[in-house]
Amino acid sequence: MIKPGQLVMLVSPKGKRYFRVLQPDEVLNTNDGHLQMQTVMEKGFGGRVYTHLHRPYTVIKPTLYDLIKSVKRQTQIIYPKDIGYIILKLGVAPGSKVIEAGAGSGGLTTALAWFTGDHGRIYSYERREDFTALCRLNLEKIGLESRVELINQDISSGFAQENVDALFFDVRTPWDYLEHVPSALAPGGPIGFLLPTVNQVSILLSAMQNRPFSSPEVLEIMVRHYKPVPERLRPQDRMIAHTGYLIFARLNAPDPDMDHPAPSIGEQEEKYAE
Repeated sequence: MIKPGQLVMLVSPKGKRYFRVLQPDEVLNTNDGHLQMQTVMEKGFGGRVYTHLHRPYTVIKPTLYDLIKSVKRQTQIIYPKDIGYIILKLGVAPGSKVIEAGAGSGGLTTALAWFTGDHGRIYSYERREDFTALCRLNLEKIGLESRVELINQDISSGFAQENVDALFFDVRTPWDYLEHVPSALAPGGPIGFLLPTVNQVSILLSAMQNRPFSSPEVLEIMVRHYKPVPERLRPQDRMIAHTGYLIFARLNAPDPDMDHPAPSIGEQEEKYAE
């Protein structure tokens, strides 16, 4: 039996998905009829429940992938294929404190909140009120809003937090805000960026040179699905190819020995070229 307060995904006969934080007295109204949440709780995950019109719905325990794909959006969200790598590179774990610059519709915000748990904290900055409201709505729908502090303001004046574990930029001109990173991110902490064009990546890398960043990485991730038919197994006609460029680096700690400061990205590249 599913306990009250647990998150469930209800899948209709046509594949439409409904997400609910279960309350036994709630009734879900669908085009197929009414569903009693008490019945859903009693059936449990993997079970099948019926509306008052006798339409079958499957009860599923949603994965993070399901939640991200269900995000109501006004903007293009970051794809799961990119989010997985972002989470690993930023070292996001239970208890982590992470700044996200650019919440958008809340796809990455959802993943960050999922992994940081109840003892972590996401500080999500978004300058547009409508995006902030939409991100909050998406988080509330799946019960993760308590893990996120949504901050509706521009980041040109910097961040209010200090010594966070990781920082991620999903804004158009992240190079304009690099000066605020050392006061917010813990020394040695990872920083990440998402940019759609190589022009922007070049500008960012140039801006990071001779600043306290090291271990740069630039990449893009592509996914190709196959048609799951044993007799005719082959790639699908369409694939999720380019969605954006990911850039990662580390913040160097201040070096008290000014005669031998830590090498910047530019100095590392020069040394490698030699």
